Amino acid sequence: MDNQRNLILAVALSLVLLLGFDWAVGWMYPQPATTEQAQRIDSPTRRAAVHTREGGLTDPGERAEEVRDLRTALATPGRVPIDAPEVAGSINPVGARIDDIVLKTHRQTVDRDSGPIRLFSPAGTPAQQFAQFGWVGEGVETPGAQSVWQVEGGPLAPGSPVTLTWRNGQGQVFTNRFSIDEHYMLTVEQSVGNAAAGPVALRPYAFLNRTSRTASADTWNVHSGPIGDFAGAVSFEWDYDDIAERGSVTPEGSAATGWIGFTDIYWLAALAPQDGTRAEGSYRAVGDEVFRADLLYDPVTVAPGMQATRTTRLFAGAKESEVLDLYEEAGLENFGLAIDWGWFRWFMKPIFWLLRTLYDAVGNFGVAIILLTVIIRALMFPVAQKGFASMAQMRAVQPKMKALQERHKDDRVKLQQEMAKLYKDEKVNPLAGCLPMLLQIPIFFALYKTLLVAIEMRHKPFVLWIRDLSAPDPATILNLFGLLPFTPPSFLSIGVLAVLLGVTMWLQFKLNPATMDPVQQQVFMIMPWVLMFVMAPFAAGLLLYWITSNILTLAQQKYLYSRHPQLKAQADKEREDRARAAEREAKG
Repeated sequence: MDNQRNLILAVALSLVLLLGFDWAVGWMYPQPATTEQAQRIDSPTRRAAVHTREGGLTDPGERAEEVRDLRTALATPGRVPIDAPEVAGSINPVGARIDDIVLKTHRQTVDRDSGPIRLFSPAGTPAQQFAQFGWVGEGVETPGAQSVWQVEGGPLAPGSPVTLTWRNGQGQVFTNRFSIDEHYMLTVEQSVGNAAAGPVALRPYAFLNRTSRTASADTWNVHSGPIGDFAGAVSFEWDYDDIAERGSVTPEGSAATGWIGFTDIYWLAALAPQDGTRAEGSYRAVGDEVFRADLLYDPVTVAPGMQATRTTRLFAGAKESEVLDLYEEAGLENFGLAIDWGWFRWFMKPIFWLLRTLYDAVGNFGVAIILLTVIIRALMFPVAQKGFASMAQMRAVQPKMKALQERHKDDRVKLQQEMAKLYKDEKVNPLAGCLPMLLQIPIFFALYKTLLVAIEMRHKPFVLWIRDLSAPDPATILNLFGLLPFTPPSFLSIGVLAVLLGVTMWLQFKLNPATMDPVQQQVFMIMPWVLMFVMAPFAAGLLLYWITSNILTLAQQKYLYSRHPQLKAQADKEREDRARAAEREAKG
């Protein structure tokens, strides 16, 4: 009776885990609302933004409006084309704004004709994001958002800079000289020449402006929103809601800003001040879900006949680990930490390095994940062998353990003491068999986080239907792989990989040499199918790692059984005994 009650409790807890996990995933990774859902959350002025993992506009009306507005804004004459290896777009001579950037090497979806990722859009468009560089001062007219600059040069490309000039008619000449490298970094040299009779006091600035409606989802384990390096430490402290509530935020250490900007999971726009100059960074809410990251230099006084220059760098692109590390090595402190690796980056980055090295060798990230699993299991084989030997020792002392349980069944304290003494006398470590599983936990988490934040994994295919290893398995069984016109709820979206995970784990438990009581045995038979549901919404690459690990574990167990034939024989005998007992119970 107790066993039946425990089994029912185990099944109930498994269902709670399954349903609770689905709710937690839905809360942490909200999916885009359908048109009908969006209508229900419509506000008098604008529908509430739905933030997805990759970011971007999700409302169909806003998407259509963005297309129309871009067509109009980018058709204005005088724009300076940008044509770099990884970046295309244009500079607006009105305001000297960089407000049109697309990333050539990154697509919107896995479809090859889906078009490049758009990072910057002009002011006033639904997806606005842009950068502006200028000067402020009292008693002197400075260029503003509507100032029309004169253009010299173009298109902007590596080794081919562009200069924009604006004259205020009071003797001051302002110039912005733009250059770009082969990746995502633009450099802007802001200069002011003073041809007037007296000195002028000015303060150079740069800012990023963006709407939060296009932001990717900000979750408990991946930051999306304001980001910066202040006094030598990267801050993930603030989000858009914090700034909207406060109006403006000056981070601690902002007087020593290394770089400042806004990040999504995969994309980053950041401003970095000139080396050796003091610049203060801050954030502010402009209104209507629009925010600014400001970089303000100390004032400069320009004497007659003199010129002052400040150089600001603008990163606008994808958070590719190697590229960010290159900029960090070139002096941009902590820039590689713009990727939210988390607290365990010291462990995750080597795993990612090995995975990327394997990919470079084989050209397929799915195969690289399989090879990574093989390497990890090979390194852990000595530990697993010791763990298996410990299980064999545990099996050998089972008769003595059962005798102790019968002798002290009414005295749990005494039973624990005698069992500890038995383990010590027989030199048995009951936890040794768990060590291989415990060692895999940090590796599993490292791969999970890598699939989540590393853009190198985005849209990387494996074979057949698996076109994106960083996304869940799209082959859902309940709708016959898309043949039936409905989408199952996430906790029932069981794909082929999830089924393979359940099957391989069930086979692994069937071969497990550890002796268990009947309730434990039944719980372990249920757990693979519970985990099949739990893991289904995770990235396909993560399931591929676990399936490969299970298959290697099965092969390893077969091999170790061959090294311990008496253990295999004993396990077979106990399995037969349990089958006979179950048969007698069914008849009787």
